[in-house]
Formats: sequence, structure tokens, C-alpha cells
Amino acid sequence: MASKMQHKVARTAQPARKRKSAVCATSTDVRFDDATLDEVTLDDATLEFSKPHTLVDVIIFTLMNDALHVLLVRRPERKTEPFPGLWALPGGYVNTAVDIDLLACAKRKLFEKTGLRSPYLEQLGSWGSATRDPRGWSATHAYFALVPHSDLDSDSSEGQVHASWFAANDLLPTASLAFDHEAILHAAVERLRSKVEYTSLPAFLLPEPFTLPQLQRCYEAVLGRAVDKSGFRTRMLAADFLEEVGVVESPSNRPPVGYRLKDRSAPVVFPRTFSPRAAE
Repeated sequence: MASKMQHKVARTAQPARKRKSAVCATSTDVRFDDATLDEVTLDDATLEFSKPHTLVDVIIFTLMNDALHVLLVRRPERKTEPFPGLWALPGGYVNTAVDIDLLACAKRKLFEKTGLRSPYLEQLGSWGSATRDPRGWSATHAYFALVPHSDLDSDSSEGQVHASWFAANDLLPTASLAFDHEAILHAAVERLRSKVEYTSLPAFLLPEPFTLPQLQRCYEAVLGRAVDKSGFRTRMLAADFLEEVGVVESPSNRPPVGYRLKDRSAPVVFPRTFSPRAAE
């Protein structure tokens, strides 16, 4: 019995012998012959894949004339460029020399387009495929920004010749944008509108101080419809995210009270869902 046990231990102690032709790797597939997975190490195969283009696009929203607007840039007219002359969302390639992460790239692109460094930014999602860009496989990571119109820098480095603001409600039904930016824009507007029901997010579109009527019109601009005045006022004040800053200038005989956000670093989540109702 002892000799059998010693023989078994001796067999298990022997190192596994590598079999020839264990791995055959190409840029498109990895094929295992008759080797087992535990015999394959990183040294057995060198995987070489084409690297996709990595970009960040930013959907920049602002409020103009009580309407939600989005910034678009016109693609170069050169025929060698993809989608020449079409409107597109601002963005560009990740610069690995300066962008420590995707958020850093989004902030850099936002500053290049608007001159702003620290407005509200939220990651929206990622889009990627072999067909979205004729130059090759690409993936873009989209962020949306909320910017008070009064804070915008008209002398930003992008210039106004190749950039313009468009009313979102007018643009969405007929938009024909470069790449897959139409789908990204629809997703951004849908995300923003959905958050109206339970956060203070639209307030980031307003310069401070603002009045409650201005805040209500901001919510209505994002939703694209009217809301009940008395219910809106009650909900906003009960959420305790506003701070009074005194009266503001107004042609009215009774100057309205001005407000600002208690915390502008992040939106407040309401304790209960706020579902605006269409005004009767």
C-alpha cells in the first residue's frame, strides 16, 4: 500500500510538460489545439488587436429665451473628412498625454468650446461600433453639461463661426447629425427630462440669483410643457435645496425674492417623486 501511495505522489509532483502548438493566435481569433486551459500562460500567446478610436463628446445645454438649447459645431467641409459640412456634437479624441481619465477629457473639451472649467457634468453613456465612423472602429463616451447662458464665453477658442446654439425642441424631430450624434442627443434630452421628476438638476441652467417663476420656466423649458404653479412652488420650497438671498431687481411693484442653490456641486434628490402636471 505504501509503495502505491509513494508512486502516486511522485506522479503528481512532476511538472506538467508543455505540449507543442498549444496556442495559435491571430489578430482575429485565438485557437487552442489539444492543450488544456491550465497549461496556457500569457507567455504562450501574443494577442495583437487593432485599437479603436477613443473619443469624448459633450452635449452642452443652456437656457435661452425660456427654451432649452444645445450647442452644435459644424464639421469641416473637406471631402477627406467624415460627414463634411454636417452639424455634430462638440468633442474629440482622448489625449493620453494630458487626459488622466474620461472626465478630464470632457472638462477639457467643454473649456475649448465654452470657456468654462467647472460647470455641471454628468456621464451619459458610451456608443461604439465599426460603422459609426468611416475612419474605423470607434467608441465615444458622452457627457452632458448644464451651463447658465450668462456664463458663456463668447470669445471661446472654438469661435462662433463653426458653432451655434439650437433649440432642442425644434432640433430633435428633424435632426440629421454626423456620426451617431442624433441618437446621443436624444438620449441626453431624455435623461435630463427624466431627472426633472425627482431632482433639482434644471436649476443648474440658471444664473444666480433666480426667482421661483424663473425656476418654474426652466423646468417647463426642459419638459417642453407647462406645470402647475402652486404645486411647483410647494415642492421646490419643501425640498429645502434653495437659499434666499433677498429681493432681486424687477419692474414689478413687489420685487420677487431671489434664491440660489445651497449646494451647487451636485443636484438634490427630492424625498418624493415630483411629477409636473400640465397646466389646465
